[in-house]
Amino acid sequence: MAEQNVANHVRLFPPFHFFVLPVFILNFGWSIYRWKTFGFSWDGFLAVLVALALLVGFLSARSFALKVQDRVIRLEERLRYQRLLPADLQPRIGEFTVGQLVSLRFAGDAELPALARRVLDEKLNERKAIKQLVKNWNPDYLRA
Repeated sequence: MAEQNVANHVRLFPPFHFFVLPVFILNFGWSIYRWKTFGFSWDGFLAVLVALALLVGFLSARSFALKVQDRVIRLEERLRYQRLLPADLQPRIGEFTVGQLVSLRFAGDAELPALARRVLDEKLNERKAIKQLVKNWNPDYLRA
């Protein structure tokens, strides 16, 4: 597995991103095409509705998995911050947003206190910008 960094940390899951999702999008498009081409009917409407429901259902399932992952990361990072942050930053742990915690998880233990202070003091919220501040990348290979 290649060493992870800010440039290559985005994870694509080929069965989902390159098969399931395109097939459901194609199915939805094809259902609309057939409904328009062969005449508007209740059967055609139902086919479009089912295709849309399947597409939305699978996108929702992906969204649910990512949301649960973010909640677990939030918990892990809060525990980590209790261990690593200096006493003056401890009361501010609750100020971190989920996005900030998710982005800062890539920071190594040594650089985390300074980065955490900077993120809070400068009110940095953009995930990509926070990740680019990380000098010693701590990889996360267990993402959904």
